[in-house]
Amino acid sequence: MNMRLHNTLTGRVEPFEPQAPPEVRMYVCGPTVYDRAHVGNFRTFVASDLLRRALRYKGYRVKEVMNLTDVEDRIIGFARDAGSDLRGFTERHIRAFEEDRAALRLERPEVVPRATEHVPEMVDLIQRLIERGHTYTADGSVYFRIGSFPEYGRLARLDVSGIKPGARVDSDRYDKEDVRDFVLWKAKHDEPEWAQWDAPFGRGRPGWHIECSAMSMKYLGETLDLHAGGVDLIFPHHENEIAQSACGTGRPFVRHWFHVQHLLIENETMSKSKGNTFTIPDIVARGHRPEAIRYLLCSGHYRKTMNFTWEGLHQAAAALERVHGLLTRLGEVTREGAPGTEVVEAGLRARRAFDDALADDLNTPEALAAVHGLVTETNGLLAAGAVTREGAGLLRAHVEAMDSVFGVLVAAGEDGLSTEEQALYDARQGARRKREFGRADEIRGRLEKLGVVLEDTPQGTRWRRKR
Repeated sequence: MNMRLHNTLTGRVEPFEPQAPPEVRMYVCGPTVYDRAHVGNFRTFVASDLLRRALRYKGYRVKEVMNLTDVEDRIIGFARDAGSDLRGFTERHIRAFEEDRAALRLERPEVVPRATEHVPEMVDLIQRLIERGHTYTADGSVYFRIGSFPEYGRLARLDVSGIKPGARVDSDRYDKEDVRDFVLWKAKHDEPEWAQWDAPFGRGRPGWHIECSAMSMKYLGETLDLHAGGVDLIFPHHENEIAQSACGTGRPFVRHWFHVQHLLIENETMSKSKGNTFTIPDIVARGHRPEAIRYLLCSGHYRKTMNFTWEGLHQAAAALERVHGLLTRLGEVTREGAPGTEVVEAGLRARRAFDDALADDLNTPEALAAVHGLVTETNGLLAAGAVTREGAGLLRAHVEAMDSVFGVLVAAGEDGLSTEEQALYDARQGARRKREFGRADEIRGRLEKLGVVLEDTPQGTRWRRKR
């Protein structure tokens, strides 16, 4: 279970050390569901999915929580304009996110909580902060006094010495340069009744930052092993999460911070004015497959700004075809006999390089180089007639093991799950976590009719095709 990851808090690549190995308690900031997520958002979600898969590949057990922010300024405004309430407005955007998640083969986190379903936990945390002297009230709203937390600004490396007392912000969105006291609870003003809750400190609604602290600690405890998100969230969101969580509990909030760099589109920042804010369906409508989108997003190191290009998507599709084509040729091998030294050593070399790349700060470009190195070497062995049926099975097993991280090396509909099958598989996993065993059995039956057999083991649920 060796893994070295960059920690934003320390600014160094260092050994990843969870509190109670092999368990990893991981939180990922999920989507704010006022619109469909775009490909830039999915750069972060794919990277956190890769991290989750890589940790499990290395032998860890991962419990991941990804929140759904379904109440904040923009959502309330858009819902009101649409003549809807929060639930009705956000439901369709949540469904869209789930569709895109399945299309890109992102594994479903163990817990996906909605903010609106956890307001009591937020109220409780705010009450603790009030009792500990970290807040003040102004115009009926409750604010966090960042001057009460001497370590404020450490994650983002801010100079907060010039903060003026009384400078505060109550918007969920504000300039990245603003270092001000932030709102924990927004007093009732002109918001609709469906966007208000009762609390000891007055009727209103939670601020954006308190949502993640309350939900993450409810499911993962007061100190998390790992917190992931995009670099745009470092300040103010993650900085504020640290302040309110540490002050509310008296304990460190997160041991290891994992941040993913921005995505450019053809060397330009994404913006609606430029017309380059593409969703996954937008890209698919241009003739590209979701597998190629995922592969391209996997191909860059998560800490480097990535340039998304249409030519790059074509190259990603071609790279996948090389791997898929190899697996097809391996399935056609009929010669009997032992694998042979060359075949065994080729597989072991690729796996060592792959393992080392993952352990080196999730170096996905090098990990993919190991995959394609094996493809090249295996094609040579096939051409030389050096691969037996047993050897082909061994080489395929290596590719499948590496695909447990990348999720696209085995073609869907071959030995991978189709989009429909993956959605059913995820639904069954969710039903089992909720102990809805009748529903889980019903979904198992539906999968068996599609030719997918499930096996529940102590290491998790495995699946195979009916032979």
